[in-house]
Amino acid sequence: MGQFRLQRLGEQLREEIATMILRHEIKDPRVNEFLSVNRVEVAADLAYAKVYVSSFMDDQSVVRGVEGLKSAAGFIQCRIAKKLTIYKFPKLTFVADFSMKEGYKMVQKLNALEAESKEREQNSQKG
Repeated sequence: MGQFRLQRLGEQLREEIATMILRHEIKDPRVNEFLSVNRVEVAADLAYAKVYVSSFMDDQSVVRGVEGLKSAAGFIQCRIAKKLTIYKFPKLTFVADFSMKEGYKMVQKLNALEAESKEREQNSQKG
């Protein structure tokens, strides 16, 4: 399958899973609406799809939510496979993704360093 079609399928899977989470269709109590699906990487042979899940909640809540999604993977696959018309539906694997939170922390650190640098520059011009 072409790379563009794989990306399009990944985006479609991401939207479907995110919608299921928001509509509370997944009844597992560990899965809540604060989880967000960042991206879905579909293997070239459509055997597997890796679903990256994150949230701005604490890391333990994200891990619990991913465990809930793993246990509901069969249900999720079945519901989405009925909507999509592809001959082979990929097996979903869910992964906790902390890259958004790490990126946000990095931006905060850079902003703090920039403010500190400006402050030093102003102090050196006065003195």
